[in-house]
Amino acid sequence: MNKTLLFSLLFIQNILFAQFSERNLSSEKWQFKNAKENKWLTASVPGTVHLDLMNNKIIPDPYKDENEKKVQWVENEDWDYQTSFIISSKELANQNVDLVFHGLDTFSEIYLNGKLLQSTDNMFRKWTIPVKQHLKIGGNVLQITFKSAVNAGKELAKKVAFTTPESPRSYVRKAQYQFGWDWGPRLVTAGIWKEVELNFWNQAKLENVKIEQKVLTKQKADLNIHAEIFTKEEGKYSFLINGKSQNITLKSGINVISVPYQIQNPKLWQPNGWGDPNLYQIKISLQKDSKILAEKSERIGLRTVELIQEKDEKGKSFYFKVNGNPMYAKGTNWIPSDSFTPRITKEKYQKLIKDSKEANMNMIRVWGGGIYEDDEFFKACDENGILVWQDFMFAGSFYPSDENFQKNVEMEVKDQIERLQNHPSLALWCGNNEVDEAIVNWGYQKQFKYSKEDSLQVWKDYKKIFHEVIPNAIKKYATSDKQIYWESSPSIGWGHKESLTEGDSHYWGVWWGEQPFEIYNEKVPRFASEYGFQGMSTLETTKSMFSGVPDLSLQNGTIKAHEKHSRGWEIIDNYMKRDYKIPTDFVKYNYISQLLQARGMQIAIEAHRRAKPYNMGTLYWQLNDCWPVVSWSSIDYLGNWKALHYQIKRSFENQVILTEEKDGVLNFYAVNDTLKKFEDVTIEFDISKFNGESLAAAVSVPDGKVLDTHILKFDPLVINDVIGDTNKNEIYLNVIIRDKEDKIIAEMNHFFVKPKDLKLPKPSIKIRKISSTEIDVSTDVLAKDVYLIGDTHFSDNFFDLLPNSSRRINLSKPLEKVEVMSLWDTMN
Repeated sequence: MNKTLLFSLLFIQNILFAQFSERNLSSEKWQFKNAKENKWLTASVPGTVHLDLMNNKIIPDPYKDENEKKVQWVENEDWDYQTSFIISSKELANQNVDLVFHGLDTFSEIYLNGKLLQSTDNMFRKWTIPVKQHLKIGGNVLQITFKSAVNAGKELAKKVAFTTPESPRSYVRKAQYQFGWDWGPRLVTAGIWKEVELNFWNQAKLENVKIEQKVLTKQKADLNIHAEIFTKEEGKYSFLINGKSQNITLKSGINVISVPYQIQNPKLWQPNGWGDPNLYQIKISLQKDSKILAEKSERIGLRTVELIQEKDEKGKSFYFKVNGNPMYAKGTNWIPSDSFTPRITKEKYQKLIKDSKEANMNMIRVWGGGIYEDDEFFKACDENGILVWQDFMFAGSFYPSDENFQKNVEMEVKDQIERLQNHPSLALWCGNNEVDEAIVNWGYQKQFKYSKEDSLQVWKDYKKIFHEVIPNAIKKYATSDKQIYWESSPSIGWGHKESLTEGDSHYWGVWWGEQPFEIYNEKVPRFASEYGFQGMSTLETTKSMFSGVPDLSLQNGTIKAHEKHSRGWEIIDNYMKRDYKIPTDFVKYNYISQLLQARGMQIAIEAHRRAKPYNMGTLYWQLNDCWPVVSWSSIDYLGNWKALHYQIKRSFENQVILTEEKDGVLNFYAVNDTLKKFEDVTIEFDISKFNGESLAAAVSVPDGKVLDTHILKFDPLVINDVIGDTNKNEIYLNVIIRDKEDKIIAEMNHFFVKPKDLKLPKPSIKIRKISSTEIDVSTDVLAKDVYLIGDTHFSDNFFDLLPNSSRRINLSKPLEKVEVMSLWDTMN
């Protein structure tokens, strides 16, 4: 055999036994154009057409000024994208080449070298196409043509006999919020919104690794490793799990295998507040004759999650049991962090989840009108002990159930289960957001004059998708330990009394119903999965709404355009005058609007937590924003904490003291959400005037009382017996619980009147610099709701500073000057 032939055979053999390899096509030079035009422009992948148009200075930034109106034409156009790339002879020598699109938005046709390969119709699906026979050595052209999702949706809507609410978005499998929401702009995108790659592989491909937890004890964790393996030839192979090998026999084609694996003395993944979220790396490889053919790595956590619904004398419980212990869920609702999802960075995901952990949360609900979030979101939740309530992406409309839609939804569910189910943070799959409620309670059938047959069809469609297609797909594609399914959130609309006695509840009597905040004390559900109130963004984010010099005025068109609720300003004003004096100055109005939002949510959360274990979860609406806006968020678009997020951190502390005032009697509750018990606790009371003069003080040692995972109630206070003739608007109550080592477990301040009725003295607030990133804030008299202003993150803000006290505050970055304001400044 000559040397050339021998070299060629060895080269081919090495190729055939090479590992699976990837080539990222996103980094190639991409172009795009309007389908009606001939001129190609530079594009970025991943990206969206709006971002590409902005980068080419064809449209203005829709987040600035009133520019959203100027870009609405984009959604009605068709768009073409293309790139060219070189394929080497070595690459083409691989036995198999797959073209993989992780996300195409939404209706597209994929062409390679002029050949139509695939049509797509779902933003949420992964598309894998074998392309070896269509590639050539040298230059190749890949083109994707996108049809307007709005126009395509209208065509689909024509096939249905009745008008669907907010048509045509429910016919389009893309992010529903892009069609506009009461906190977000209408920006209906198109484009290649996730990575594109070429996968080269030989002999075998390892796919869809699912790790099932069968048994979990202190001594061991018994797992089943499920995998799909595609092989070119029948034979004996080795399947390795963290280096431990097992011989298997595979046939040619698709093989589905299950291999047991055991972890000794496992460390549990614990939710935030209970312990460490311990993680294990599971490395899996397929080998033949000691050569690696394919490999994957998964990071898992060992834990159990159960949804407990048991009948009781008041209805039916609804709570999560984690690792065998009932968990009080404290958290929030998540929307996409940008209207243009490709620019949500890993750093933004990590920061928002760490901010959630810092605010003592243990659960986030991913709302059904957005997207199935990036792997980085779930990685961050895994690492920070945050459980995820995962909605499927359906929200507040009627959805069809024709055969094509059913199959599309099943494949969507399959793709997301296979991508997400190994994450320990994933707790529950939920069919939709408010679709059941929309059908039953929102009166669309009457509005659109449905016939009886039309109304029956709507319910039939609903049952088909959410009671059959989705749960059947979960059973088919998910392992047994990841099959908690809840059809719709909420289970019962907030106008029905049953919404407070069973299931999960979206209570919107506050805001939508314009009921006072105090109604939260009466409307306590078993599990509050949505409730909220609007507040303005921070001053920095508000200024970012302008392309030029900001005109900070409530009458300014830009400010008005960044409030998407039609009656938002009116509702905020109506609530504000109930509890505060309405300032005319914009900066002070911004400050009070944030305090108002925080006050409302504090009242709600405290009502929920006092009702434990009747209520076992409180998830406020909402954590984040997709653009600069007046909204229900606690963290604004630029990542700044609003007053609400600082209050959430306090309200979600694992140990809190809560008060409830009824008919002149003040009741006290101590709540502990950890697994640790506190014995021999001591309770200190102090009623003082705002100038620091103490009127009454007492120390109570509850006889035999233990602060454990239940609520500890202690002696009520008859207010008039203690304060006598002193005016309630001139005093406050401070309560502290200490453990047997005299360490403070929890502390709270109670005021006896609404903020607008407080007779506050003028505080002398002094700020002393400790270091470049630490300050000391002090006051002579009570300083209510101290607001530190500056372009930095303060470790605490919007806090009460008691008379003759001080507080150390850390800054995320140095600041030359820190300005300060308190509630007194808005009342005088």
